[in-house]
Amino acid sequence: MKRLLSGRALVPGDAEGPALVLDGPLSMWGGLDPESGEIIDRRHPQSGDQVTGRIVVLPFGRGSSSSSAVLLEAVRLGTAPAALITLEVDGILVLGATVARELYQKGPPIVLLGEEDYCLLTTGMRLRIDGAGGIRILASDQ
Repeated sequence: MKRLLSGRALVPGDAEGPALVLDGPLSMWGGLDPESGEIIDRRHPQSGDQVTGRIVVLPFGRGSSSSSAVLLEAVRLGTAPAALITLEVDGILVLGATVARELYQKGPPIVLLGEEDYCLLTTGMRLRIDGAGGIRILASDQ
């Protein structure tokens, strides 16, 4: 399935990688190990999965304002997601990605996607994000 979806770039940038669709929101603070890129919240459905280099699709972030610092540290260590796609604007995640770009000249783009298009995404799909928020589904495992 090759298809172009149109989102809104909250943090512009280009990225490509396999999708990791989360079944629920994730707090980076206490939910992600920035040293390994592993989801460590043992109550999260994707606990144990790696976010490094993947396009993480999540409905919204959850919890602490410290999540921006965890995302920033993951960028510094090279364990951050390639990009984030969300259903709701999350200022904390946007802050972390924006500061990462200022400090390290890299950081994950963040794209806001409408619910109809969001529901089309599944784990394992190969996605490409362009700087303006377009999302191209390159390949699907289905």
